[in-house]
Amino acid sequence: MDDAIFTAGARKTRRPSREEAEAAVRTLIAYAGEDPDREGLLDTPKRVVKAYAELFSGYGQTDEEVLDRIFSEVAGYEELILVRDIPFYSHCEHHMVPFIGKAHIAYYPTTGVVGLSKLARIVEMYARRLQTQETMTAQVSNAIDKVLKPRGAAVLIEAEHLCMAMRGVQKPGASTVTARFTGCFKTDPTEQARFMMMVRGEGK
Repeated sequence: MDDAIFTAGARKTRRPSREEAEAAVRTLIAYAGEDPDREGLLDTPKRVVKAYAELFSGYGQTDEEVLDRIFSEVAGYEELILVRDIPFYSHCEHHMVPFIGKAHIAYYPTTGVVGLSKLARIVEMYARRLQTQETMTAQVSNAIDKVLKPRGAAVLIEAEHLCMAMRGVQKPGASTVTARFTGCFKTDPTEQARFMMMVRGEGK
């Protein structure tokens, strides 16, 4: 696994070994002005590499694996399904600093429905990658369209970016909102309005 070749876009890249990754963490510790051989930091490279395996585990999954079971026996249910306030933690691809927020997903089923936890899992899969919020919004939307083939889907993500709160402009508390609509949500403004009202708990 450590020496595997993985694809980044159209480019193939060798995956560094665990030892190489730990050495890189030691270098960053020294670059920050610390002594990587200090007692409290001796095991930090191992901990960071282990944490990265969890924080970026989304690279090892696909849309089809996460949305792997569609239930067709739902008595012909074709109305709106909404899962809101799905919490997530991701990392900005520009500074590798966390951004934290919640996602809201709605869709109109056609041939069947997916388990509600699967919508949370598709958010989790894309959140556990180096991301931009805009890209993540599109990826979640595309996954739902591709696998579920709904009559329409809506994805809204709200997040606070710590790269904006901790560094640079240093404005904690500022939130970013991104949304993507497909199918009937894209063509019918009343469906968009209904989605937004339900996300805010203002209607059904």
